[in-house]
Amino acid sequence: MQNLRLASWNLHIWTDYCIFAFKLEPPAMLHEEVVGRIRAILLDGEIPPGARIPERELCDRLQISRTPLREALKVLAAEGLVQLLPHRGSRAAKLTDKDMRDLFEVCQGLEALAGELACERISDAEIDAIAAAHTDMVRHYREGDLIQYYRGNRAIHEAIVAAAGNPALTGLYASVTARIRRARYVTPMTPQRWAFAVKEHEAILNALQRRDGAGLSHILRAHLRHKREEVLQAGFAETEASDLALRIA
Repeated sequence: MQNLRLASWNLHIWTDYCIFAFKLEPPAMLHEEVVGRIRAILLDGEIPPGARIPERELCDRLQISRTPLREALKVLAAEGLVQLLPHRGSRAAKLTDKDMRDLFEVCQGLEALAGELACERISDAEIDAIAAAHTDMVRHYREGDLIQYYRGNRAIHEAIVAAAGNPALTGLYASVTARIRRARYVTPMTPQRWAFAVKEHEAILNALQRRDGAGLSHILRAHLRHKREEVLQAGFAETEASDLALRIA
């Protein structure tokens, strides 16, 4: 009889547990995922620079409450993507020409260092992968597909930084490039400038294949300097950024 009562009691507990388990709501979105989703929205230009962050709409879209949203906005403010306004919400950050110059200078230094380190540490397989990505990028250039060209271009630069094998460098690079991504990878190019950029990328690949760290560092610095001047000469104003970004979203 005692065993029967014990079995009945265990069955009762198991039944309650199953009912409770089935009532559980889906797990909330992780903090890192919330930050990543909002970062992508900003970088893709869905919220124009200078525009207020629509908190209620984002909460509905991401199915989160205001608290995780605001915690994510604090992280993005530290990255320079969001401007927090005391008692007035927040805005998508705007970059001035000086901001653009400063950030490109930092990016030049980071990519130059990454190039040196990559030539010391990169594997043959990684070089082959970058060479294949370069071939695809050139194909997009010949087809006149600027959107896919820019995507391939960005992948090559990121692969070189990753090949440096330095997580601290990779983290700094990601933080800086996030702020200039719209300008760097959506600015329209003249046919002459586009052809020149492709030649620069051929030189980048050749230096990498030779494992010429000093040479690759020099080429990357010049490549980024040319891009910076191109962006500034194009008058890349943040009011235009969202329109440009939508072309590659």
